[in-house]
Amino acid sequence: MKAKNYLALMLVAVVLLALSLPVQASKKDDQIVSSAKNSYVFKNNLKNDDIKIQSKDGAVILTGTVSEESHKTLAQETVAGLSGVKTVDNRLEVKGASLAATNSDAWLVTKVKTTLLFHSSVSASATEVNVTDGIVTLRGDAASQAQKDLTTEYAKDIDGVKDVKNEMVVSTPSKKTQSTGGKIDDASITGLAKMTLLYHRSTSALNTSVTTNNGVVTLTGKAKNAAEKDLATKYVNDVNGVKSVKNQMTIE
Repeated sequence: MKAKNYLALMLVAVVLLALSLPVQASKKDDQIVSSAKNSYVFKNNLKNDDIKIQSKDGAVILTGTVSEESHKTLAQETVAGLSGVKTVDNRLEVKGASLAATNSDAWLVTKVKTTLLFHSSVSASATEVNVTDGIVTLRGDAASQAQKDLTTEYAKDIDGVKDVKNEMVVSTPSKKTQSTGGKIDDASITGLAKMTLLYHRSTSALNTSVTTNNGVVTLTGKAKNAAEKDLATKYVNDVNGVKSVKNQMTIE
């Protein structure tokens, strides 16, 4: 009799466990979708895009449309950095029938503007970008000579850019500070850091893994030399929301 009771209790426990697993999985999936939608990147960089997020047992599917190719990659990298995400199936499409050809002037304008958005030490909103035959002309206001020089450096290190003419005017910065749109979450920082390394010519070929914990970014992977490793640290350290960078990359 005791054996039968024990078996019955075990059977009930197994059934209850089986019933609870789908509920737990559903809650985790709901949390993934919610975290993605409420992330800094989705609420700021991707706010004008039409992105739908589905998650089943940590397998995320992204569908809908985005305005730029970079937004498609940024959405994927951000979601991939969320807790509980196992895989990301990126089915996003870039809207618009006529897309700018790679390395065309229009394409470079978008790439320069996007890259400047990733960095906290320059002002993308105050910088006008024009490109003619691969030569970038920058106009607008810079808060300091250092900011102007850094804007030139970032633009010049974008693949496809032949040269940069910086005609920005150094002016006294206003008391109003640029809003970052609230606290930047770790997944957004990871996505922005990965995009930064990808967009800069000097770091685009680096085999780098990026993880973020409370704003502290850890870089692992391989660099060809110390200069590449130092540059990766410099670029990531200037990404919005980054508190510090731990560069654990090894030199080949």
